[in-house]
Amino acid sequence: RGGSTETGQAMKYILRKGFPGGRNSSVPEVLIIISDGKSQGSTAMPAMQVKERHITVFAVGVKFPRWEELHVLASEPPERHLLFAGDADDAANGLYSTLSDPICSATAPGCKVESHPCERRTLETVKELAGNYVCWKGSKQPNAVQASLCPFIRWKRVLIKHPSRCFRTVCPDPCDSQPCQNGGTCVPEGLDRYHCLCLLGYGGDVHCAAKLSLECSVDLLFLMDSSAEVTLEGFLRYKAFLKRFLQAMVGQDSPMSVGVAQYDDDVRIPIELGQQKDAFSLMKRIDALIFSGGRTLTGRALQYIAQHGFRSTPVFADVQDDLPRVVVLLTDSRSQDSVAEAAKYVRDQNLFLIGIGSSFMRAELTKVTGNPQQTIVYSDPQDLFNRIPELQRRICSVGNPEGCQAQSLDLAFAVDASSGVGLENFLRLRRFVRSSCLHFVINRDVTQIALVIYGSKAHTVFALDTHTSNSAVLQAIDQVPFLGGSASAGSALLHIYGDVMTVQKGARPGVNKVVVLLTNGGGVEDAVAPAQQLRHNGILVFLVVTGDTQRDTLLRVAGSPNYLVHISSYEDLQYYQGLIIERICEEAKSPVNLCKPNPCMNQGVCILGPGSYRCECHGWEGPHCETRILRGDSLRPPVLPPHSHVQWRPRGLQHFSRALWQSKR
Repeated sequence: RGGSTETGQAMKYILRKGFPGGRNSSVPEVLIIISDGKSQGSTAMPAMQVKERHITVFAVGVKFPRWEELHVLASEPPERHLLFAGDADDAANGLYSTLSDPICSATAPGCKVESHPCERRTLETVKELAGNYVCWKGSKQPNAVQASLCPFIRWKRVLIKHPSRCFRTVCPDPCDSQPCQNGGTCVPEGLDRYHCLCLLGYGGDVHCAAKLSLECSVDLLFLMDSSAEVTLEGFLRYKAFLKRFLQAMVGQDSPMSVGVAQYDDDVRIPIELGQQKDAFSLMKRIDALIFSGGRTLTGRALQYIAQHGFRSTPVFADVQDDLPRVVVLLTDSRSQDSVAEAAKYVRDQNLFLIGIGSSFMRAELTKVTGNPQQTIVYSDPQDLFNRIPELQRRICSVGNPEGCQAQSLDLAFAVDASSGVGLENFLRLRRFVRSSCLHFVINRDVTQIALVIYGSKAHTVFALDTHTSNSAVLQAIDQVPFLGGSASAGSALLHIYGDVMTVQKGARPGVNKVVVLLTNGGGVEDAVAPAQQLRHNGILVFLVVTGDTQRDTLLRVAGSPNYLVHISSYEDLQYYQGLIIERICEEAKSPVNLCKPNPCMNQGVCILGPGSYRCECHGWEGPHCETRILRGDSLRPPVLPPHSHVQWRPRGLQHFSRALWQSKR
C-alpha cells in the first residue's frame, strides 16, 4: 500500500482488535510480523504488551532488515523466532520447527529439529570521510574571506554479515537420499518404502544402478565440502552420493582403501584411509558425518590432504604401498582462498585429482584438477547420481591412459622449436611428445609416428616408416635439437602435407591420420589455409597452444573447439595428456576414406571401389603411379596389377609400397 512503516501502530491494532475470527483462549495465538525492521515509530512497548498477552511472535526479516529491531519484536528464544525471508525454504522450515515444538504437539513420527550455521545480512548506511577540500570562511577583517580545509563526508551503504544459527525440521522421506540412479524416478510408498521407475536398459536393479565394480586398485580419498555456502541440503546430497557410489562399486567382502575427509575453515578426516574392514561399517561411519558450516577454504583443504590424507597404514597386508592415490573433491561453492598453488602442490605429490560439482563450478574445478577430463559436472541434484559410472571410469583411468590399443593410426607431431618457445620450454614439449608415444603400440600394423620440428622452416626428424618400435622412437626423440629463430606453423603443416603424410614416406591408405601441432601461438596466422587443406584431405589437425593467443585464429586452424587445447603454462601441459590422447583415439576409430589423402603419386587419380581403391595413371604406371613410362615404350594404358583392386590390408600394402621404393632406389 506504500506509506511509512508503522510496526508499533500495527501491534497496537492487534492489541485493541484481537485476532479477527479467532477462537477461545485455549487455542495458541501466533503473530507473524514480516518487515524490514525499520519502523518510523517505537516498537519496544507494543512488543512487550503483545508478549504479555501470551502471543507468540515470529519476526521475519525481508530485504536487508534491521536485526536489532526484529530482536525486540520476536519472542524468546530469538534464534527460534527470528527468521530471514531471503531464504524462503529456511523461513518456512523455521516456522514449522518452532510451531511443532512446543506449540503444536502433532509432530510426524521421526521428525526432528536440526540447527545449522547460517548468516544474517543487513545493509547499513555509514558515514565515510572522503577527504579535506578547500572551503571559504568569514574573516575578522572587513571585506575579506579566509580559505581553509574542511572535511567532506559522504554516506556509503555497506552489506554486513552476522554469523548465526538457523533451525529447520527434518522429516524422513524414503526418496530424500535420491536412491534411483541413471534417470530413474523415485515413487514414495508411505514413510519408509519406495520403488524406482527405471529408464530402458536399467531395469535389472531396484535402484536402476548399472552393473559396475571398481575393478582397479587405488587409494581413494573423498574430500567433501562442508562449508556454509554448500548448505545442509548439499552436504546431505554428497553423503547420499558417496554411499550410493561405494555400494555400487565395492563388494561386501572386498578389502577397501577408502577414506573420507570434510572441510570448511578446518579439515577433518573422520574416516581414515583403509581403516574400515567392510562396507557395512563404512556406511555407518558415513551416516555419522555432521555438517559443520564455515568458510570455503578449498585451497587449504587440498594442501592439508596432500600432507596428511594418505599417511594411514593399510589394514590388509596384501594391499600394495605403491597404488595410485586419488583425491575426489566434492564441492558446489567457490573457494574463498587460492586453489591454483595448492592444486599444483597436490599434483606434485603424485596425487591424482578428480573434481565433482555443478555446472557453474566447471572453471574452478578444471583449475584444481589441471585437466578438464578429470572434471565431472552435473546439471541438477538428480544428475549428480547419474555420474556414478563416469566417476568409476575416471578413477580407474588415472595415470593409465588407454591409448588407441590395436587401432591403426598414422600420427605426426609438429613441435615449435623457435626462439619464441625457448630452449627450456622446448625440452618440456619434447618430454611431452616422448611420454605421449608411450601410450601407443608402434609398429607397421598399428601406430606409425612421425616427428617434425620447425622454426622459420620445417625439418623431418623421422618419417612415419622410419621406426618400427617404441624404443627406437623414444631414442630418436631424445636426440631432437632446438632450432631457434622465428616460427612459421603454416610451413610446418605444408611440409607435413607434402612430405610426411604421403604414401612414399610411409603413410598407409585406409588408416586415419592425425597431426598434433604443439606451439606457443607464434606464427599460427599463416597456418589457417594449410590446416584446411589437411582436413580437406582427411587429415585431422589437433592444436595444442600454450600462452596468450587470439582464440579466433586458433579456432580457424583447429577447425573445431574439440580439436583445440589452450593451456596457460608449459608446466601444466602434462595434465592435459590424457585428454589429448583420448581425442586422438576417438578420431582413430572414425570411418576412413581410402582416397583421402590421395595415395596415388604423380597426379594419379584415386578411384574408390567397394572396400578398395585403384589409381588411374597418366604417363606413369604401377599400383600408385610410381614408375614412369620410358620413351620408346608403346604408349598403352597402364595395366593395373591385382594389388590395386584387393581389400586394403595395412601390413601387406605397406610392405609392398616399401619394396617398390627400395627397388626404385
